[in-house]
Amino acid sequence: MRSILVSGAGIGGCAAAIALAERGHELRLIEKQDEWAFASSGIFLYSNALVSLEALGVLDEILAAGFVIPQGRNRYLDHRGDPIVTTYYPTAAGGRIPAIVGIKRAELHRVLAARLRAVGVSVELGTTVTELDDGADGVRVGTSDGGSATHDLVVSGEGLRSPLRQHVAPEVEVRYSGFGIWRSIHERPRGLTDKIMQMGTGTRLGIMPISDDRLYTFGTVSDPGKTRHAPDEWPWLMREALAEHHGPARSLLDEIGPGSDVLYTAVEEVVLPLPWHRGHVLLIGDAAHAGTPFMGQGGAMALEDALVLAETLDHVEDLEAALTLFGHRRQPVCRFAQDVSRAVGESGAMAGDESARREEMRTTAQEAVDSFYAELDRLRGDSAAG
Repeated sequence: MRSILVSGAGIGGCAAAIALAERGHELRLIEKQDEWAFASSGIFLYSNALVSLEALGVLDEILAAGFVIPQGRNRYLDHRGDPIVTTYYPTAAGGRIPAIVGIKRAELHRVLAARLRAVGVSVELGTTVTELDDGADGVRVGTSDGGSATHDLVVSGEGLRSPLRQHVAPEVEVRYSGFGIWRSIHERPRGLTDKIMQMGTGTRLGIMPISDDRLYTFGTVSDPGKTRHAPDEWPWLMREALAEHHGPARSLLDEIGPGSDVLYTAVEEVVLPLPWHRGHVLLIGDAAHAGTPFMGQGGAMALEDALVLAETLDHVEDLEAALTLFGHRRQPVCRFAQDVSRAVGESGAMAGDESARREEMRTTAQEAVDSFYAELDRLRGDSAAG
């Protein structure tokens, strides 16, 4: 068994700590936040993410805390609210695992935190890596609490701006996608149970139930200049940016005001070539492969990373060989998800004949969903066999 430090208690870091601790490794989990607080916005978890959460022992709690979308139904509407097409996302485990669950990010982390405690891992808050001495037999790590210890492996689950990425791949920089995303939280109308995507002219507005009483909206906009918005202006700027949307979005946009729960972020990517490790330091999740949000796979890819890492360390004794194998298993899957997501976003931002685009969606949307998940399955299978 190994001594492992996980830096960053986001989705990937928590999942890695759980999976590794369950297998008997000696785990230390640190997090830079003084208070373990997360954005109140939502996240949707497709079936591949839910498969991973079951493997981590938390699926029942996730289903209880979130909102299961009936039949995995995704209704596409135009910006006026008129229907374009309805697609259905795949379930898993013969239908036992649902296709889509919407959940508050804070609830997802609450469930993961409870599982961490159950496997004997505590989160050390307000703690970061300050020194790193990567040697032949391990890596000596100094931390901001004044401590110093030698570990067999350091795993960065630190996210998009991972400081440890400077150790592994200092030449790789965060890349701006050209998109911004608006998010807001609202009361859920009782009859609104589907995932909805409204397609505008260069904008998209999604509506996703995340609990019995709340829903989450997310609006993507083209913003080549990476505009910086003052937080106190976010409510009216969100309304202005997505003003073309009517239908079910209209009442939600109209209620946004000074007291609303609104968030704006620029959408950035990390495209990291192999290797994803150097010496005894490994990058997972957004630290290695942050992507755009258009396929909703960021959290799923981080969860899968954690489980594949734990499995690989179980079966490959030599650490260098294990980390190399981990990268070769995960890079094709994550790169595919990144590339498809980016292409979907760029396609939606392009000017063109909207009626022709809607007609194309009617004939190709379900096939695109099915082929995406089929290719993810194929890539996972190929990487595991290799």
